[in-house]
Amino acid sequence: MTPVAVVTGAAGGIGAAIVRRLVADGFAVAALDVAPPADEGVRAAVEGGTVGWWDCDVTDPIAVHDTVAAVVARHGRLDALVNDAGLLSGRASFLETTPEQMHRFFDVNAVGVLLMTQACFPHLRDAEAGGRVVNLGSRTFFTGGPGQLAYVASKGAVIGMTRVMARELGEHRVTVNAVVPAQVETPGTQAHSGPEVFARTRSQQAIPDPVTGDVVAGTVAHLLSPDGRLTTGQCVVVDGGGLLR
Repeated sequence: MTPVAVVTGAAGGIGAAIVRRLVADGFAVAALDVAPPADEGVRAAVEGGTVGWWDCDVTDPIAVHDTVAAVVARHGRLDALVNDAGLLSGRASFLETTPEQMHRFFDVNAVGVLLMTQACFPHLRDAEAGGRVVNLGSRTFFTGGPGQLAYVASKGAVIGMTRVMARELGEHRVTVNAVVPAQVETPGTQAHSGPEVFARTRSQQAIPDPVTGDVVAGTVAHLLSPDGRLTTGQCVVVDGGGLLR
């Protein structure tokens, strides 16, 4: 039977690349976002009926519950969840960071992961080949990302949550991993970083090629494949060898 995957933050950028890759790999994809699809390929897939589209705010428990229920009602199963929805950040001193900003970043980047995974778990537990969860992290958790305190802290929470969930869900044969890319040139990141920032990042890599959404999507696809069935609790860095950790 056709495996079913839910992808959040699917309107553009990395999320859209993941949607396209999973469709190519034979998944039935339920794409979620609060914005309409901006990626041409995803928009065409939605209009053609290849991809299902749901307007869903991952911070809203009722919306999350109802959306997951609708996906399962349509497809009859759920095999994988990719938590890509998140807020990006500009740069300002931590001295200027407000409690409201901290709460907002944690609400979207971390609590959204919690709510989606909780809602999907009963169905992932029943997946024939074992359920899969992939959370999108950020390399800034390891590099410190000056000026991005709330963002970095919330993405660090995602890595911690990944490890805890992997331990707790392992007995149900559900894997949970985090994919952590370097800077990917998307409209969202380009709003906060110029070409010189991306060039400087590539210059520090062992392989100085751009890390694209398609490259990240390939790593996600591996973790969702049968070959990823015993990889869990891991933080997979996709950055051309920038960190070498």
